[in-house]
Amino acid sequence: MMCLKTMPPEYRIRFLPMDRSVPAEAGENLLETAMKAGVHINASCGGRGVCGKCRVRVVGGSLVSPVHPSVGEEGHAAGIRLACASSVTGDADIEIPLESQVDRSVLRRSTVMSDVDAGNIDEALLGEYGREPLVERYGLEIPRPDIQDNISDAARIARALASKPECGESVALPLRVMRGLGARLRDADWKVTVNVAMSGQREVTSVTAGSAEGSHYAIAVDIGTTTVAAQLLACDGGEGKRIILASSSDYNRQISFGEDVISRIMYAGKRNGLKKLQEVIVSTVNLLIGELLGETGLDRDDVSHVVVAGNTTMMHLFYGIEPKHIMLAPYTPLTTVFPPVGCGEVGLETAPHTRLFSVPGVSSYVGGDIVSGVALSGMTEREGVSLFMDIGTNGEIVLGNGQWLLCASCSAGPAFEGGGIQFGTRAAPGAIEKVRINPATLEPMILTVGRKKPLGICGSGLIDIVAELLLAGVIDRSGKFSADRKTKRVRDGSNGREYVLCFASETNIERDIVITEIDLDNIMRTKAAVYAGCSVLLENGGLAFGDLDMVIIAGGFGHSIDIEKAIVMGLLPELPAERFRFMGNASLGGARIAAVSRGFFEKAGQVARSMTNIELSNNAQFMDEFMAAMFLPHTDSRAFPETMKSLKDRQ
Repeated sequence: MMCLKTMPPEYRIRFLPMDRSVPAEAGENLLETAMKAGVHINASCGGRGVCGKCRVRVVGGSLVSPVHPSVGEEGHAAGIRLACASSVTGDADIEIPLESQVDRSVLRRSTVMSDVDAGNIDEALLGEYGREPLVERYGLEIPRPDIQDNISDAARIARALASKPECGESVALPLRVMRGLGARLRDADWKVTVNVAMSGQREVTSVTAGSAEGSHYAIAVDIGTTTVAAQLLACDGGEGKRIILASSSDYNRQISFGEDVISRIMYAGKRNGLKKLQEVIVSTVNLLIGELLGETGLDRDDVSHVVVAGNTTMMHLFYGIEPKHIMLAPYTPLTTVFPPVGCGEVGLETAPHTRLFSVPGVSSYVGGDIVSGVALSGMTEREGVSLFMDIGTNGEIVLGNGQWLLCASCSAGPAFEGGGIQFGTRAAPGAIEKVRINPATLEPMILTVGRKKPLGICGSGLIDIVAELLLAGVIDRSGKFSADRKTKRVRDGSNGREYVLCFASETNIERDIVITEIDLDNIMRTKAAVYAGCSVLLENGGLAFGDLDMVIIAGGFGHSIDIEKAIVMGLLPELPAERFRFMGNASLGGARIAAVSRGFFEKAGQVARSMTNIELSNNAQFMDEFMAAMFLPHTDSRAFPETMKSLKDRQ
């Protein structure tokens, strides 16, 4: 007798305030249900139930969910649950609180460097490397065949292209393009537009009727761990013509599977995990491509190529390549150089002929995003030594000049992205981004992104808080709260001593926003890792911080930090302010220039090949420097003389 398998009952889960409903099976994890619905809920630990960030409120129906320590009995009674610890048992209405939502509006301010800086850099680099895109577009009028000249159609196209000096005679015509080519040529009366990929093996990517030389565009994409940014670019035109036609950005939808690359590598190892992560990041890029084309009114056929830059893990996931060995000693990625392919091979919604290129990387943790930024920064054209820093979940660092380059990556942790901090958040409206503390009253003055009611603390706010607490004597140099300064703001909390930045009545989350000693320890670990990585590179280069001509800080995070406060806490070296330079999203900037200048794209490849990577994992020198930096600002007071003087004067 055949036994029929009983299917679990299906329910409807409605997410608010977006009012999006999705079916869910009995017993299904609520966080996975949200992912399936395309609803983001903060989950910086990847759903392991340790960060306490995926808070939701049950406003109708019910879930099976134990009382979690980060919620407490009172919160649980009020309907608060952790999504990762909740299972579906029936129809339910789930409200996503403000602090668990994603708001794209703040991303635009950190997508790129200022328009003036971007324009100046673009013109300088294009003047040096030339404005010759990775895919050229030619309008050709091909002589009709006759009895005296009856060579093949393919040979006729090759002959016409050979008349272009930059093409030469070795342009391949793939089978995909040859199919139906005879009819297309004759229907077009031999007047056609031919796209030729010029990087790597030169290859015809499309042959279309008529002349479309003026409709020649590319898209540059920075695939970051947290955010994805894209720009639509004009490939044709001469000196002074605007390159950037439109820009857009969004959060990387993979953040629902974990905030950092290690969490995502681990998720990729699950059943269908790699497939899910690849689909999610491709869908994010497709969304941006659609927005760029919609804003400009262009057609997908007008886009000849796409250039992507990202860290090594993101590139593996984007291309659908197993990333497991990136996180396993001896930390070997499958590749750091991805060959040009058709965009359709990875699932991008472009025309069939659109070509995909990527900026090459160096190692498991120094990817094409850093290569792109270093090439854009111009540090390889200078005699003086520069230090390039991109501070995020990982801290990537490059030291050198036109003669040599050393690079390393230190696992800084997600603190500056809001991970591991009780009230940490990304730089969304309502995130506390600037803090000052009155040294006499110890009362705080705060500014939030968008001047909204506070809902958490972003990276720049965390730097300010640590520096201000130290300068006011509220914490000592080990990051512990001092018993000498008496204030109602310092109290015993559930996670030890804490400082209250905002009381519940002042916030948008109906809870006190505090910074705890555990938070302070996590922030100090992050800053110590970054500073230690810089120290190791300098020691390997036979240099000291004072020998640096310039410190280049890339990424959206760098745009918002207060240099003075970052020095006080020991994140950045104590150098004159004029030696620091901010570049914004240098990864996207480099991808942009690479798309319209194959000379620059080749330069980026040379930069990647010239970098000597220093592996900091299990590096004894790094661990020594890390321990020395686990102090505010540092155990070596001589490295921060002005900061130490300021601390002494305030005692």
